[in-house]
Amino acid sequence: MGRYVIRRLLYLVVVLLIVTMVTFLIFYVLPPTDPTTAFAGKFTTQEVLDEVRRQFGLDKPLHQQYFQFVRNLFLGDEYGWPGFGFSYSTRAPIKEDIFDRVGVTAQLAVGGALVWLLMGIPIGIISALKRRSIVDRAAMGFALFGVSAPVFWLGLIALFVFWQTLDWLPGSGYVEFGESPVEWFTHMIMPWFVLALLFAAVYARQTRSNVLETMSEDYIRTARAKGLPERKVIFKHALRASLTPIVTIFGLDLGLLLGGAVITESVFNLPGLGPHVIGSANDGDLPTILAITVFAAFFISILNLIVDIVYAYLDPRVRYS
Repeated sequence: MGRYVIRRLLYLVVVLLIVTMVTFLIFYVLPPTDPTTAFAGKFTTQEVLDEVRRQFGLDKPLHQQYFQFVRNLFLGDEYGWPGFGFSYSTRAPIKEDIFDRVGVTAQLAVGGALVWLLMGIPIGIISALKRRSIVDRAAMGFALFGVSAPVFWLGLIALFVFWQTLDWLPGSGYVEFGESPVEWFTHMIMPWFVLALLFAAVYARQTRSNVLETMSEDYIRTARAKGLPERKVIFKHALRASLTPIVTIFGLDLGLLLGGAVITESVFNLPGLGPHVIGSANDGDLPTILAITVFAAFFISILNLIVDIVYAYLDPRVRYS
C-alpha cells in the first residue's frame, strides 16, 4: 500500500503541473485583450499600461512568467502561501479573496453531498430490490426528473414555493453559523436540496444498476444456496460490491463542487466562489480566474487521490494492477 500511495502522490504532482501549464497558457496567451486593462482601466495611457506590466512582471518572456507563477504557487509570494498573486479587480491578494469565500462553498458542497447520498443511494437500492414494480418506476421517474431539470429553474421554483408562497423558509442570502445556527441551517437547506437533486438522481440510477448487476453474480447465488437470510445476502455481500464504484464518482463530484457551485450560489445569493468567478470574468481579472481554476483542480486531484486510496483498500486487486 505504501508504494501505491507514493506512486499516486507523484502522479498528483504531475497532474497539477500540467493543469497549471494549460490554464496559464489559456488565460495569458489566448485572450485577445490585455489583462492589465482590468487593473489600469480601458481608458488610460500607454505609459501607465507599460508600468503596470512591469510591476506585475508581464513584460518578461512567457516561460519566465510561467516559472515565476509555479514558484510562487508552491513556495509562496509576498502575500504568503500559496502564492496566488494579486487581484486586478478587488485590489487585494487573491488568497484572501479565495479563503474568505471557500468556506461558504464548502458548506454548500458538503451539505449537498450528504443530502444526495441519503436520497440517491436508498432510492437506488429500493428500486433494484423492487425491480419492475410501481416503486421502481416511481424511483426512475424521479431520477429522470432530477437529471432533466436545470438547477437555476429548480432554485427559482424552490424560492417561489417555499419562500414567497408558503413562507416556510427564508429567501436568498447567507448567515454565518456562529451568528445563528438555526438561521444558518434554514438559509442553507434550500440550496442543499436544489444542488443535491441532480446528483441524487444520478446516484439512484447508478446504485440501481450496480445492485442489479451484483445480485446476478455467482457468489450471491452461492450465498443463497447456503441458506443465508436474504437480508444478510443483500447488506453483507451485495451492497459492498455495489457501492464501491460510488466511491469513485463521489470523490470527483465533491471535488467539482468544492471548486464552486456557480449556478446554485448565484441563484441563492451565497457569497461563495461561484459569484466571485463570474464577477472576475466580467471584470477581465485573469489572475483571479487562473487562481480559482488551479485551486479547484487541486481539490479535485486531492479527492481523486483519496478515492484511489480508499478504492485500493476496499479492493486489494487495484493496488497491484
